[in-house]
Amino acid sequence: MGEWVGRGRKARRCYGFDEIALVPGAVTVNPKEVDPSWELAGKRYKVPILAAAMDGVVDVNFAVAMSKLGGIAVLNLNGVQTRYEDPGEVLEKISRANPEEATKLVQSLYLKPIQEKLIAKRIKEIKAKKGVAVVSSIPQDAEKFGRIAEASGADIFVIQSTVISVKHISSEYKVVDLAKFIKSIKIPVILGNCVTYSVALELMEAGPSAILVGIGPGAACTTRGVLGIGVPQVTATSDVAAARDFYYKKTAKYIPIITDGGMDSGGDICKAFACGADAVMVGSAFARAKEAPGKGYHWGMATPHANLPRGTRIHVGTTGTLEEILLGPARLDDGSQNLVGALMTSMGNLGAKNIREMQLTDIIIAPSIKTEGKIMQRVQRVGMGK
Repeated sequence: MGEWVGRGRKARRCYGFDEIALVPGAVTVNPKEVDPSWELAGKRYKVPILAAAMDGVVDVNFAVAMSKLGGIAVLNLNGVQTRYEDPGEVLEKISRANPEEATKLVQSLYLKPIQEKLIAKRIKEIKAKKGVAVVSSIPQDAEKFGRIAEASGADIFVIQSTVISVKHISSEYKVVDLAKFIKSIKIPVILGNCVTYSVALELMEAGPSAILVGIGPGAACTTRGVLGIGVPQVTATSDVAAARDFYYKKTAKYIPIITDGGMDSGGDICKAFACGADAVMVGSAFARAKEAPGKGYHWGMATPHANLPRGTRIHVGTTGTLEEILLGPARLDDGSQNLVGALMTSMGNLGAKNIREMQLTDIIIAPSIKTEGKIMQRVQRVGMGK
C-alpha cells in the first residue's frame, strides 16, 4: 500500500476532513429521534463533544457550564489555572498582547511553578458547583497530579502529550508506567494522543477508559510545521477505530476513541464520527464562546514551551454563548454553531439512529465537496466561503 516517492521509498496516501464526504443513507430518520449520546467508563453523556484542555477555552466556570449542558470540559493542570491564584489577570495580559509579543509573553507567564494546592482547589471548585471534574496532565506529572486529582474528587483523569506511547525512553526523568498507573488509580483514565493502529492497540492494553486521536491538527497547534509529524484526521481516526474494533473482538472490552482537533465546523465533526469516532474534542469552536476565559483568543498547549513552542495564539473572536455554539439556535451561517444540532441532522440524513450506526456510514473521496457550486459564497465571503 502506498505510492513511490523516491527510489526504494513508498509513502501512504492519507486523508483529512476537507477531502471526503458522507453518502446519504437509503433510509432517513427524523433528526429529533436520533441519539447522539456516548458512554465513557460506564456513564452516559448526552453530548459527545468535549472541550479541549486549553487555557483559552476551559476554566472552572466553563467546565461547570459544559457539564450542565450534558458535555465534558477538560481543565489543564499544567496551565495558568494551577500556577496563579487569580488566573484572570494573566489571561487578560495574554488577550491584550500584540501578535509579535504573544508567544514570548505566554512563555514567561508559564514559568511560574505549578502549585499543588491549586490543583485540589480547582477540582473542588468544579465539584462544589455540581460540575463534572475532568483534568489533564502531561505524562511526567501524571503520578503526582493523578493522586491529588483522585483525592480531590476528580471524575476523570487525562494523560495527554503531543505523542504518547507505552514505550517511552528517557534517562533524564522517570517514565510513567501507564498500565501500572491506571491499575493503581480508582478514577477513569484517558490516554492521548496517538494516530496509528499499532500504538492505539498498545495503549488499549494499558487499560484506559478512552483514547485521544490526533497529532497537530488543532487550529492553534504548530506541531506539524515545527516537527513535521502528524497524520490527517480522517486516516488517523479510521486506523485507531480499526484498532478499537479488533481489541473489542479479542477482549470483549470496548474502549471509545475521541478524535481530538482539526474540526472547525459541524460538518467536520460529523465526518469524524463517520470515520469511527465515539466522541470528539474541540478547542477553537469553544474558544469563541462568551464563557471562554481567553476572551476571543486561543493558544495551543505547547505554546509555552521554553525551548521549542509548538503552538501559537490566534484570534477567533467571540461569536455566541456556549449554549448557542453547542446546542443552538445558531446565529451564524458557517457551521460553527449548534454543533449537536448539525450532528443530529446529519445522522438523520445518513439513516443513523445512534453513533454506532453513524460509524458505518459510506465515505467517498471528494476534494471538491466544500467548493463545488460555492463560487458566490467564496466571492462574497459568506457561509462556506468565509
